[in-house]
Amino acid sequence: MGDWQNFDNRATIGRALRLRQEIDDFETRWPTQGRGETIPIFSWEQLERQLVDLAATETQASMARHLVSATRKLAPFKPSEMVLREILCMTWVLLDENFKPEADGGSGEMT
Repeated sequence: MGDWQNFDNRATIGRALRLRQEIDDFETRWPTQGRGETIPIFSWEQLERQLVDLAATETQASMARHLVSATRKLAPFKPSEMVLREILCMTWVLLDENFKPEADGGSGEMT
């Protein structure tokens, strides 16, 4: 196994462990309670479409696709309430007219 493959494996394991810790922390704070009344079912595509339409700026609208994709990829591993919380947070970011991603050459970090 090459050095890069070992690094990739360690990075993947590290991400999985962080995700597991996030889930454990969430479930500790909000333990699953019985099944209550559910919300209507909608698709990831519908969520993305609505977030793009609601976004405060064109930049935020373009972010919606990436945010929904990232959330969708990890959703099967998380409690549904945790996914709901992430959807609410991304909605808040996309609706915030004062939110401005840094224009520092694409570091990927946003403020």
